[in-house]
Amino acid sequence: MSPLTFPTLPARQRARSETAAFSLVEVTLAMGVASFCLVAVLGLLPTALKTQQASTQQNTANTIISQIYSDLRADVRLPPGLASKAGGEWANLHGHWRDRAVPDTLYFTQEAKQTGTINGSPPADAVFRAKITYMLPPTETTSLANITISWPARVDPASGGVPAGSVTALVAVNR
Repeated sequence: MSPLTFPTLPARQRARSETAAFSLVEVTLAMGVASFCLVAVLGLLPTALKTQQASTQQNTANTIISQIYSDLRADVRLPPGLASKAGGEWANLHGHWRDRAVPDTLYFTQEAKQTGTINGSPPADAVFRAKITYMLPPTETTSLANITISWPARVDPASGGVPAGSVTALVAVNR
């Protein structure tokens, strides 16, 4: 049997000095850089949420414009003397071009469903306001309407009466 041999002192010191490790200064700097990057990313979060919310509201407003345009197109093709057959949520919409240009105001929920009465005050669940302005005089072949969707439906007079957002479309309906 061979006796156990222990490394000499210089060999132990050499092994310890060759061991790789991060110093406290390096760890502190790395944590500082990581913290700075994290704060920058968290700073962008409110902007991203606002952008996403605005995009959702504009998409809903465009859906409402499409619904109104479809009903106006269906209603304007009716023979004289007949009422709109749209029914349901569009029963109160006067889709015909009148003898005078009086805008119609409709209110819609967040899900783009009509709520309240035509030209009435905004109901509690209203998020969007649609204003349909009929352009006069209509021709024998084409009628024009300006549709403006704005939100919120209730605009605070203290804020200057300016809505948070709006979408406008000029639609031409062939007769």
